[in-house]
Amino acid sequence: MRYDTDHKARTRATLLAEAAKAIRAEGPHKVSVAEIMARAGLTHGGFYAHFASKDAMIAAAIGCMFKESLTALKRGTAAQDPARALDNYIRGYLSEQHRDARETGCPLASLAADLPRLGKPASREFSAGYAALAAAMAAKLAALDLPEPETLASSVLGEMVGALSLARCVADPGQSSRILVASRDSLRRRLGLSMGRAGAGR
Repeated sequence: MRYDTDHKARTRATLLAEAAKAIRAEGPHKVSVAEIMARAGLTHGGFYAHFASKDAMIAAAIGCMFKESLTALKRGTAAQDPARALDNYIRGYLSEQHRDARETGCPLASLAADLPRLGKPASREFSAGYAALAAAMAAKLAALDLPEPETLASSVLGEMVGALSLARCVADPGQSSRILVASRDSLRRRLGLSMGRAGAGR
């Protein structure tokens, strides 16, 4: 049976969505082509109509994960002033809800430990995705007239990703939550969001 171009594009998008969920939940090394095809309701033999290899699928899925995160960041902060937007983003990122949302959460925290063992296509997608998120963060920081916004954005993202990753690794729920709260409050103070800027009108 022959399918039109739109059908093939929709099928590819479905495969990438399922691959992204599996990568976040299990790590890229545990993802299997058979599992992804089954989740999408397709037979294993149709895989190569969409991707040249498993590595190609993983790289493409990583690219999609970052596009989703960037879209969510921009959509979630578009109608807010920079201080409130940044404050809400930090609160949401370093929340228990995000910690527990492994299948839909930020790809930086999901992938950072695995990237050194993946191939160059995956590393390129990760690097491009990180750069886009860092640029979006830097734009918010620049709007607050904070110095060296690009350098600061890198530092802020690094702390957020590190705190989220550590909170996911700690077995004790109370300790895990305290890690999130400590990082969240520290960043808000550091960026001047805990008083004045973001707190106005609350």
